[in-house]
Amino acid sequence: MTSTIGTDETDGRTGADSDEAALAARLRLAVTRLHRCLRQQADAGLTPSQASALAGVEQLGSPTLGALASRESVQPPSMTRIIGALEELGYVTRVVDASDRRAVRITITPSGEAVLRHNRSLKNAFLAERVAALDETERAALGDLAALLERLVDRDDSLVDRDDR
Repeated sequence: MTSTIGTDETDGRTGADSDEAALAARLRLAVTRLHRCLRQQADAGLTPSQASALAGVEQLGSPTLGALASRESVQPPSMTRIIGALEELGYVTRVVDASDRRAVRITITPSGEAVLRHNRSLKNAFLAERVAALDETERAALGDLAALLERLVDRDDSLVDRDDR
């Protein structure tokens, strides 16, 4: 019979590894719940996929459907439907690429920019209200946490830059 002293019986990890895994699980859950709360603050009647695509168009400038689909990790036909809905709402337009007349680029309209600004403002206000309820020590700790989260994200932007909504 082998001993399990010092290991987590569920995955065989030892003390420090198990502590890191438990912390990672807590962090994932907290970030997921916070993301859900923030998504619920949006006021544009957009689906999460539409909001994400709209933010992607803004971030990428004037992407092709293929580039946007790749960024959003969806198939091109799905992105075509998402962009079609955003176009009907007046938040994006399709523009023929000047250097390659076969390519179509997606641009955000002033209405689309306004929707993003409005939603970000609502989300920031929600968070500001929650932060204001904390005491000074907790706010300082939250500032330190934000810096650590930024470091986690900055370690490999190519893997983590998909969700700035």
